Amino acid sequence: MRDENCIFCKIANGEIPAATLYEDDEFRVILDLGPASKGHALILPKNHFADLLDLDDGVSSKVLALAAKIGAAMKKSLGCAGFNLVQNNGEVAGQTVFHFHMHVIPRYEGGPDMVSWEPGTSSGEELAKLAECIKKGLQ
Repeated sequence: MRDENCIFCKIANGEIPAATLYEDDEFRVILDLGPASKGHALILPKNHFADLLDLDDGVSSKVLALAAKIGAAMKKSLGCAGFNLVQNNGEVAGQTVFHFHMHVIPRYEGGPDMVSWEPGTSSGEELAKLAECIKKGLQ
């Protein structure tokens, strides 16, 4: 299942050229054209899924292992000290291309602060209420 109007479908299936790091029957991993750091990669399923909620179990069960494989290769070959996995769902969360993808962003000692936030505070009562609200959504 592919979307003929989706640029990531076209890239993942080789219709648009990209600097490919890895490819198998289900995924293509490419270097990002607008990298957050040197070596920033995108994991693209070859089938179209709008976001994490649309992803099928077969693909979702493989994407994290593939991310670990790419991250390990980055640490070995690029000398990065670590890496972030970033996956946005919905426009308000920063998703700009509505084809599930995961960013693998190498992090270097002394590099820019990218994926961080100031921790907020919540009372135990607030946390308990939130937990109950979310649990209801799981049912």
